Amino acid sequence: MRILICEDSVLLREGLVRLLEHGGHTVVAALPDATTVLQTVAATDPELCILDVRLPPSFTDEGILAALELRRTHPRLPVLVLSQYVEERYASELIAAQGGAFGYLLKDRVADVGYFIESVQRIASGATVLDPEVVAQLLTRRSRDDRMRALTERERTVLAALAEGRSNQSIAALLFLSEASVEKHITAIFQKLQLEPDGGGNRRVLAAIAHFESFGSPPAAGPDARRSTPDAQTGASA
Repeated sequence: MRILICEDSVLLREGLVRLLEHGGHTVVAALPDATTVLQTVAATDPELCILDVRLPPSFTDEGILAALELRRTHPRLPVLVLSQYVEERYASELIAAQGGAFGYLLKDRVADVGYFIESVQRIASGATVLDPEVVAQLLTRRSRDDRMRALTERERTVLAALAEGRSNQSIAALLFLSEASVEKHITAIFQKLQLEPDGGGNRRVLAAIAHFESFGSPPAAGPDARRSTPDAQTGASA
């Protein structure tokens, strides 16, 4: 695919260029700051844009503002934001913003080449991909509401996996459920969170945001969760 990079670190910027080009992608531009990112997107028509959170000149929110503007003006353009550490407020703002496919990864993930390339491909194909550390820190926010309390333990476990950007198939494999069972759980989650169908798949993102804002210590979507209810072994609907 055609990719635009906006990263101030020369080493990381050049590393991303080589990594992506080695993977068969074309880097249409590699910018050191966000001053011309909108014009460059218009001129090069990328299929994915990768931006650092903090960019010159102030190294505060230039990358965030550029990402938000891209999501507003180019809603079909997938955007991947890279950050040295989790910026909770910015992450929530970006996830909640209207726009197309989106990803938020810590820069350390770039070193895991397989994970990074897979994430790039998933975002380009329309998925929302969130770094597990981003999910973990956002989950520390405590603002529970009645809708979230209505979820069963199994639904909370499924929602935790959904919030990581996992597909139904991936959730099914992780929790030893059938895909039909996962679909039933997700439908129940949407109903209990009062998320109406919108035709654009945004209910998954909105459910993830509700999860981030409500659970300080969520059930882990891991080995222990697989055995937490009988249907983890049988694949039957909870």
